[in-house]
Amino acid sequence: MADKLVTIAKFSDSCQANLAKQLLADFGIEAIVLGENFANLYPALPLQLVELQVYESQKQQAQEILESGEVEEE
Repeated sequence: MADKLVTIAKFSDSCQANLAKQLLADFGIEAIVLGENFANLYPALPLQLVELQVYESQKQQAQEILESGEVEEE
């Protein structure tokens, strides 16, 4: 059975999402940022359109890393 992607955080800023992605990469967790192009095109919209996704099997570990890290979720 294939491991599916799940959203673990949402951001209104693609820079914050990419910082979180890099933090996870430092711990060996592959993450995907969705919606960053839309957020970059329409930065004035106060919406949480940028999502950070990881494989479901790494969800718990990724959430713990983000909670203990420097990246602030919106």
